[in-house]
Amino acid sequence: MAQEIELGLDTFGDVPVGADGKPMPQAQVLRNVVEEAVLADAVGVDAIGLGEHHRDDFAISSPEVILGAIAGRTKRIKLGSAVTVLSSDDPVRLFQRFSTLDAVSNGRAEVTLGRGSFSESYPLFGYDMNDYEQLFEEKLYLFTRLIREPKVTWKGETRAPLKQQRVYPPLSPAGLKTWIGVGGSPESVVRAVRHDLPMILAIIGGAPQRFLPFVDLYKRAYEQIGGDPKPLGVHSPGHVAATDAQARDEAFPAYKRLHDRIGRERGWPALTRADFDREVDHGSMYVGSPETVARKIAATAKALGLGRFDMKYSVGPLEHEALMRSVELYGTKVMPMVRDLLAG
Repeated sequence: MAQEIELGLDTFGDVPVGADGKPMPQAQVLRNVVEEAVLADAVGVDAIGLGEHHRDDFAISSPEVILGAIAGRTKRIKLGSAVTVLSSDDPVRLFQRFSTLDAVSNGRAEVTLGRGSFSESYPLFGYDMNDYEQLFEEKLYLFTRLIREPKVTWKGETRAPLKQQRVYPPLSPAGLKTWIGVGGSPESVVRAVRHDLPMILAIIGGAPQRFLPFVDLYKRAYEQIGGDPKPLGVHSPGHVAATDAQARDEAFPAYKRLHDRIGRERGWPALTRADFDREVDHGSMYVGSPETVARKIAATAKALGLGRFDMKYSVGPLEHEALMRSVELYGTKVMPMVRDLLAG
């Protein structure tokens, strides 16, 4: 029996450096993201996800606004976040933004909720990192009530209480697809099951198979509550070009710039080409020709039993033209190959 899978693309709006050595204006990066998503829709990509950040190397801070612009120029592609930092947002306003996006896109909106791997949003919006766990737990509980109940009564410590409150615009009967983004903790896996939400694993290093214990935990937790597991997804970086050599040569400088910038903040060593090639060969980098990338995605999908795979195609600050070629090859070449491999 063929394994059914949705194949999507994610971007954070990574800001490239121009020929003058200066970062491209973020406004231009955002316009480029819209064009990349329009192309993704045209070549059959199932979903586009935009990640929320609040820093100078990623241009996307308000995914829903850009997704609204994309909605007006596309027909079928699903429109989501990758991820939305729920801990530093208000669940009611977040619900309203995505229920609005769902309405204007004719039911194509979805949201991925997470705590974020960057901390900039907490001081920006007046939240204390010491409340990290409580913020996410309370707000996730409220958000799941909002997507499932027409009137919500809720009380907590992170926002004002609600009493039989309706929130507008309401969702259609189909509801809003809501994922939990998981970075690799058992507690996050159990949380997804407790709220009965599909889970997407952010696998950005090491062999994907090392996440099998989390997949097993996800299934066992659902068995314990007597439910059927929701779809399981993976988000990983990648880049597609005509040949393996071209893809690696294009991706490495951009990925090194991204890695080393974050590494200076977090105490990582600088990335070498040998490190990069090792991750491409054996880890969670989907870099290469369409055939190479398709085989690797199919292998991960089979190993983990995926219903969704999203490739972060902005693998660092790559030029728009290279991103457009990668998107086109992903939709026209990689996706059909993946489905053929999973049908075998």
